[in-house]
Amino acid sequence: MAFRFPNPLALLAAPAIILIAGCSGGVAASGFHLTESIKLSSPATSADTSRRVPFTATLSGGEPASVRWSLSGGDPVSGPGSISPAGLYTPPAYLTQDSATVLITATSAADPPQPASLALTLTPGFLQPLTPGNLALGPGASAALSGSITQVGGTTGLRFSLAATPTGPSQPGLGTLSDPTCHHAPVTTPTPAYTTCTVTYTAPPVLAGNAQVYLLAQAPGQSTPTPRSWTHILLNPAGITSNPVAHQTRLPVPIPLGVSSGNNLDYDQSGGQLSDCCGGTLGALVQDTSGNQFVLSNNHVLARSDQAFPGETIVHPGLIDNACTPFGYGPGTSAVASLAGYPPLASPATNVDVALARPALGAVDPHGAILELGARQPDGTLAPAPPGTSCSAGRGQPPTLGMTVAKSGRTTGLTCAPVTAIAVDVTIDYYSDCAETQHAFTRTFTNQVVISGASFSDAGDSGALVVDAATAEPVGLFFAGATDSNGIEQAIASPAPDVLSALSAQVPGPAGPTAYTFVGAQDHPVACLAYSAAQPRVVTAPTAAALAQAIAVKQRHAAQLLKGNPAIFGIGVGQNPDNPAEAQIVLFVDRSRAPGPLPTTLEGFRTRLVLMDRPHVTRAHGQTPTPPHPDATPDFRFQLPLPR
Repeated sequence: MAFRFPNPLALLAAPAIILIAGCSGGVAASGFHLTESIKLSSPATSADTSRRVPFTATLSGGEPASVRWSLSGGDPVSGPGSISPAGLYTPPAYLTQDSATVLITATSAADPPQPASLALTLTPGFLQPLTPGNLALGPGASAALSGSITQVGGTTGLRFSLAATPTGPSQPGLGTLSDPTCHHAPVTTPTPAYTTCTVTYTAPPVLAGNAQVYLLAQAPGQSTPTPRSWTHILLNPAGITSNPVAHQTRLPVPIPLGVSSGNNLDYDQSGGQLSDCCGGTLGALVQDTSGNQFVLSNNHVLARSDQAFPGETIVHPGLIDNACTPFGYGPGTSAVASLAGYPPLASPATNVDVALARPALGAVDPHGAILELGARQPDGTLAPAPPGTSCSAGRGQPPTLGMTVAKSGRTTGLTCAPVTAIAVDVTIDYYSDCAETQHAFTRTFTNQVVISGASFSDAGDSGALVVDAATAEPVGLFFAGATDSNGIEQAIASPAPDVLSALSAQVPGPAGPTAYTFVGAQDHPVACLAYSAAQPRVVTAPTAAALAQAIAVKQRHAAQLLKGNPAIFGIGVGQNPDNPAEAQIVLFVDRSRAPGPLPTTLEGFRTRLVLMDRPHVTRAHGQTPTPPHPDATPDFRFQLPLPR
């Protein structure tokens, strides 16, 4: 998946929550005519700046009331926000104080007008998820974590605590936290910045085994943690330290793979200014039959979902990790490659999301080393290492059910989880902009792979190479995913042999038609970091005959199920969690939609449902560093056109 960080403008103008009920009424000034009162209702009496909330105006009998809306109060600088004619309230993009109160008033068209008002308390919301979102630490090891909220100025900041689950409550004995340090830039500074708080976590000095800890952060006025506001920490007695921040920072050339990257033109613009940007991961190194080397990632990471032209600049780190500053317009990135080619996603002949870029001289490690794919070093970190290619001669291997796989990506770093479904047909939406407001096309991919694990992947990991954890042999290329109803990431990857076949068929080399192979070294194990409960490599699995039969059944029903039920977006073959020797048909269902009747069996094979968010390509979003402050000139608002 390629991960996108929403820009402050889009993020801060996003949904909010509010209100309670209130009413007022009266008697007409003439004719002693009684006018029905107006009643306001909404889900809450408080809101943060990251959500919108609907308001409803009704008459005393419950009928919808015809009203005009007005707002008063709010933040002294950013104002009260806005409200649509339908009553959908949008908070201001930021606050300049710890909280503010907005009065929402609905006035009827009656004669005389009948007003009703509700007071809403506003507090700052999260600007982006905590950084990092996950990490691994050994006994007594420490790491700094930070979060930003949509507040300029003010006096309070984030409150941090430790818990055994992402919803709390806080719990002692899970390690220690330093006193947080918060930076509050005064509102009067020329370029005021959002409030950022940093805390240092230290693991317990002794660990009996692997343990899961969650660092929770709460913004001012927030009573419970949100999915944006916790970090998943894996404590391990092996003493391995793995921090995804290392994948996001600018590294000296030649750079390893598994790091932040993207197209230098992968940004949105509005009103002649850059508004946000996106990017993902440089996954692996491949070579053609003439020995020419190329970096491998997704089409939507390197080629902007079919919008790019060969020769466009590929940068490291991606714009998402450089405050959306393009190469050639400011410091912070290196031009490491140029786009070479890609199978077009819009073509019915394409069944993978992949692109190639030609490395600049000396810019990329020529041995194909991937960050953290090697052995533990004396300081606890994991060394870079190439994938294993000795068994497959660089052609990659197909993943199998139950196989434990690893990936090294921009956002979650090195993670491991099992393959839970194969031969998956899945529908994915693509957008032409980073903010995902302009739908481009929808593709149904066949024969894909699903990997399931807590914190296995996230936005920005798009393009990461998936390898067999036992041998480091390439088995897939990660490009999309989402979270299921149990909070487990369901990652979608294309089988590695299919990726190479598509490149060989659709992307000629400099000398013409060619075959591509992965650049690597001897097979070797990967130091696996599994943030889910330990799951041993499956030994007992469905027989080849049973799998072939289940796949044939899936193929006979896939098109009808995907087209006939809008809640179903994927169908594949897995195994019964209680009896791994039994093959099952797996249905991936949108948990936000009523699916209606679903089959419990298909031609004798039992079905298993995975309720989850609709999957998306996992680019990450980035944003410019300052909010839209009316009293200051932002220090980073590009005037386009930018350098090409």
